Amino acid sequence: MSLTLSLEYQYKSSIEKVWSALTDSSKLAKWVSNIQTGQPMENDFKPVVGHRFQFRTQPSEYWNGIIEGEVLIVDPPNRLSYTWESGEKHTVTWTLQDLGDGKVNLHLEQTGISNDQALAGAKYGWSKWLSEFEKGFEQ
Repeated sequence: MSLTLSLEYQYKSSIEKVWSALTDSSKLAKWVSNIQTGQPMENDFKPVVGHRFQFRTQPSEYWNGIIEGEVLIVDPPNRLSYTWESGEKHTVTWTLQDLGDGKVNLHLEQTGISNDQALAGAKYGWSKWLSEFEKGFEQ
């Protein structure tokens, strides 16, 4: 059985700024952090199909501190998809929609989750990160 996490957010911003916050490695570092410590995670993300990347943070007794991924789809500024591997390998897909009037809808779908505990962990992590997401809009 495979579970899917689906989250929907709306931001008052341009679609270009939202896209940049998802794809620019220095902007990703502003909102993707170590959930326990709040320290930014270093990353070498590039929005290039086939690019392998890592997010790195201080390891803990439960985790080596590394998330690995590979970019699968880059369709600026509408869709971005990559693998997301930290114990389990999932696929994360972001879909952006310009709603007009300076608003953007951001949809996150994470597929391939094996159990309810992993689903709850993914939901907790993304919800925490996305509460900081607008930091990525800053220049």
